[in-house]
Amino acid sequence: MKKYIYQAALGLSIAAITLTSCEKVLDLQPLNDVTSEVVYSNAAGYKQSLAKVYGSFALTGNSGPAGSADIVGLDEGSNGDFFRTYWQAQELSTDEAVIAWGDAGVQDFHNMNWTSDNPFLKGLYFKSMYQITLVNEFLRQSTDEKLSQRSISGTEADEIRKYRAEVRFLRAFQYWVLMDMFGNPPFITENDLVGGPLPKQISRADLFAYVESELKDIETVLPTTKTADYYGRVNKFAAQALLARIYLNAQVYTGTARNNDAVTYSKKVIDGGYSLIPNYRHLMLNDNNVNNTESIMTINYDGAKTQLYGGTTFLAHASVGGSMNASDYGLDGGWGGLRTTKSLVNLFPNADGSTDKRAQFYTNGQTLEISSLTTFTDGYAITKYQNKNRAGAAGANATFVDADIPLFRLAEMYLIYAEATLRGGSGNAATALTYVNTLRARAYGNTSGNVSSINLDVILDERARELYWEGHRRTDLIRYDRFTTAGYLWPWKGGVKAGKSVESFKNIFPLPSADVTANPNLIQNSGY
Repeated sequence: MKKYIYQAALGLSIAAITLTSCEKVLDLQPLNDVTSEVVYSNAAGYKQSLAKVYGSFALTGNSGPAGSADIVGLDEGSNGDFFRTYWQAQELSTDEAVIAWGDAGVQDFHNMNWTSDNPFLKGLYFKSMYQITLVNEFLRQSTDEKLSQRSISGTEADEIRKYRAEVRFLRAFQYWVLMDMFGNPPFITENDLVGGPLPKQISRADLFAYVESELKDIETVLPTTKTADYYGRVNKFAAQALLARIYLNAQVYTGTARNNDAVTYSKKVIDGGYSLIPNYRHLMLNDNNVNNTESIMTINYDGAKTQLYGGTTFLAHASVGGSMNASDYGLDGGWGGLRTTKSLVNLFPNADGSTDKRAQFYTNGQTLEISSLTTFTDGYAITKYQNKNRAGAAGANATFVDADIPLFRLAEMYLIYAEATLRGGSGNAATALTYVNTLRARAYGNTSGNVSSINLDVILDERARELYWEGHRRTDLIRYDRFTTAGYLWPWKGGVKAGKSVESFKNIFPLPSADVTANPNLIQNSGY
């Protein structure tokens, strides 16, 4: 499936869009006479379109990083990739990551002085909107009426109906991204006519209700398949995992806690038949698609077929610099960008990983203290993402990395269950402790790291140790009221070496100014 998705995605000619406003993003227009009637003329076209929806998670366009971009106006090498822009917003704005580069807007994250013109926030916003657009069009074209008109019936029609539930999940995921990052985005579904009125803004609470209803509606329709040939596709456990995640953050999104529901849905995933892979350090290697019993939903990359400078290619190359030898990580060079702060390093018993194996730091020639954000040797480097496999062999392509990104994995569900239980949810306290110690036993290789009790601070620290650099930290710190406040400071928070608090409105990002200007239905988030 991994290979099929990208072969099909690269072969499918879907309209590009011009980055001027969500009016353009949400109203796909055909290019070169490639209309929906052509694309969806037969069952094979639906399969290719499904591949394009999945592929837009990992691709910047139909022809690699230098041509035929999905969104005209985004740079395929920097802000045109979904996960790269998502990761920067979630990690560079926190204690877990800093970057040495001076690209316009990139230092704004750790300095916490981003604006509505930040190019990476713009890229994330429009990339999410783009995938929503693809889903809306797929759903418009896959109704029973449309299938009948195109003489698609029987098993082919039944298969397309199953695709509908998959793409609805992908749309719900992207609306969750927009809800979490931007709060109050424009909203449109397949029921809105292409070329109709400009989309209206939806409140964060209303968007939460929509995402919840979509996920619960498709939960019983999605398959329970977890086989290797289904790897990277949506199943019901992915829907349950996203429900668990939004319920854990419901107080932030809606003002009402939903910890009972977070317990219920994380437990559904835990009981779904997944298991931790034995070695934590194998999670982000380039063969992590093989016998991966832990990842519930992934963004799939292939060094030959998904050649772009985002995703794991970005994370592996950008974290190599200084005295590091790129070939040790299966790479043809380092980009000298990403490191971490001492706040993350100090959560581990030691930096060399001899005790807690999750500590994957490179320290030779690096300083723990950061005097300059733009100096690569200031701050420890992280070796979590590599282009080598479990046997130590490098990937076939030393530039473009094969390792996949887990959007959800079992370890997160253990931690959601534990935290929601501590926050008053209906979970069992002893079970919650067992889940935490299960993760620590894997990390330590034995029970020496097990703890006798847990509280919310323990869970937050454990989430950092287990999930660092996977795109969770900003959301976690906001849930704990530590992202903008003086209650928790880290090096260079707010642009000050010792760290400082910033305005609370920065708990959500601004809508891109281009969209607010173009769409009078949009009101900019407070403070921007």
